[in-house]
Amino acid sequence: MTDTRVGIVGAGPAGLLLSYLLHLQGIDAVVLEARSRSYVEQRVRAGVCEQPTVDLLREIGVGARMDAEGMPHHGLSLRFDGADHRINLTELAGRCITVYGQQEIVKDLIAAHEEKDLPIEFEVSDVALHDLDGETPRITYTDAAGNAQELRCGAIAGCDGFHGISRSSIPDGELTVYERHYPFAWLGILARTPPSHEELIYTHHERGFALHSMRSPEITRLYLQVDPNDPLEDWPDDRVWSELQQRLATRDGFSLREGPVLEKSITPMRSFVVEPMQYGRLFLAGDAAHIVPPTGAKGMNLAVADVRHLAHALKLLLRDGDPAPAAAYSETCLSRVWRAEHFSWFMTSMLHTDPDSDDFGRRLQLAQLRYTATSRAAATSLAENYAGLPFEGR
Repeated sequence: MTDTRVGIVGAGPAGLLLSYLLHLQGIDAVVLEARSRSYVEQRVRAGVCEQPTVDLLREIGVGARMDAEGMPHHGLSLRFDGADHRINLTELAGRCITVYGQQEIVKDLIAAHEEKDLPIEFEVSDVALHDLDGETPRITYTDAAGNAQELRCGAIAGCDGFHGISRSSIPDGELTVYERHYPFAWLGILARTPPSHEELIYTHHERGFALHSMRSPEITRLYLQVDPNDPLEDWPDDRVWSELQQRLATRDGFSLREGPVLEKSITPMRSFVVEPMQYGRLFLAGDAAHIVPPTGAKGMNLAVADVRHLAHALKLLLRDGDPAPAAAYSETCLSRVWRAEHFSWFMTSMLHTDPDSDDFGRRLQLAQLRYTATSRAAATSLAENYAGLPFEGR
């Protein structure tokens, strides 16, 4: 049996950042991850960092490579009616976004853990949580060498994503689930070709939504709205590029660069929140507690906000003996979570073609897009939410 102050399940951005924030406050933690190190470092996920996320990574000393390789964007384009309508984030909100892949943040945080000799155990299995309603919860698991282990903690952080074991370890009846499924999915590709535009393009088109993004000056990330029941084999590369060309076309002859497809996947879209985000000494963070449609680029940034609050609350609970911030963790986080859920729903509803909608609904979408593109007040609201609302308090 091993003792630690905090046991963290999951070595994604939430778990790794929480571990490092706790270290900076003198709180020891152990991170447990089911996958291999190479898997988590190569897993392509989010790529848009809000300004508060960027500022926090710099503040704790893990932002050097992000500053060197990340791509600050001071605006984005809403593309509809065959033309671009730029939203100037910096002018309207006083802050911008930085395109820097989630997997790159994971690499930076793992490197920071190595430098400080902070424990991360990869390729663990049979993880189970025990005694969550007591003051000394336990995690049992099998380590990478096949040995049974037990970790006795002061608190457990469930940072293991939507499909992880943390949320399902909470007894039935303790959580309320709020959920919405959307009648479309995103087909995403990663292509070895320079981006065709200097900023992100969010496109509303009668054939369906499309997004032009990027991961580096040489790698482009592109998405298509598709039917969630479509098998991936129905979308060979030629069809994907043809559809992207049609949806991203403009009256002034926009040229989309094509290239070898490095990765392709289809992801259903949902909104999901559980309340509360805690049970006893188990605290949920990131996708373990909430999922947003990717249209608003909020998922990873919400996880960062969660663990920022959680690190402070756990320091006060475990080091200073003050239980109040930990007891209020869920309530504190959920205010930001629901704001992000609304914004993500708003962006999704405004930009996607709903197969169940009618001509009236489609006209309403265009009215909203035109208003957002021409009203400074509406554009400012989008910019403030997209670039990231300031962190609340601690």
